[in-house]
Amino acid sequence: MLKLISLFLAACLGCASPLAGAAPLPRTIAAVKPSVVGIGTFNRTRSPAIVFHATGFVVGDGLSVITNAHAVTALDSEKLETLGIVTGKGDQLQFREASVVTIDRAHDLVHLRMKGAPLPALTLGSSDMLDEGSDLVFTGYPLGIMLGLNPVTHRALLAAQTPAILPTPNSRGLNPRAVMQLQRGAPFTIYQLDGTAYPSNSGSPVYDPETGAVVAVINMTLVKGMKESAISDPSGISYAIPVRHVHELLQQGGAQK
Repeated sequence: MLKLISLFLAACLGCASPLAGAAPLPRTIAAVKPSVVGIGTFNRTRSPAIVFHATGFVVGDGLSVITNAHAVTALDSEKLETLGIVTGKGDQLQFREASVVTIDRAHDLVHLRMKGAPLPALTLGSSDMLDEGSDLVFTGYPLGIMLGLNPVTHRALLAAQTPAILPTPNSRGLNPRAVMQLQRGAPFTIYQLDGTAYPSNSGSPVYDPETGAVVAVINMTLVKGMKESAISDPSGISYAIPVRHVHELLQQGGAQK
């Protein structure tokens, strides 16, 4: 009888193992979301006062934020427009002023420093490039704040390591942004992801689904524009900047660890 009970319990545990294996992802997402923020500007005289530009994420001592450089636009100083971080949930938004520490326009990354109390920070992964076929996850705000500030998570497969600019037969195949990239040096390697992202996902952390360590930064404007300039109907492919360039950016700015 005891042997039968033991066999029954073993069978139950065997059936439960797939669920147990799936459990880390929900826990990882829950741990990552408090570190994912919006990037925008604030002007009390306009409506809406907060304009959303991109997603970002907190690193270091909880006051450093990483996002795409193209998200930091020229401010209207005459109207006292300020750059900052958007936090909150749903339509309950809080705006925290931030300043630029370091910009890496070649890799479209920027290190911001926000005012106020620190937020939970994400861990940055290794600078080593990931293998193709790796399962990844990214969290951000694909719709901005149109329907409130609600973080959304997507799965993504690392489909390829690819140059930021595809070679073209002649200069007529290059748009102005691609020419600028070539002038700054040789194209660098980025990740091509089999996962759906939107412009407001730019700056979203791409991370390991088990550990939550950030391995890349979504870029859905600059890189996508260069890679797909010859496509009249752009694909659903997403791109991401490897985290090695975030490490370099933070070293330049002397980020707090």
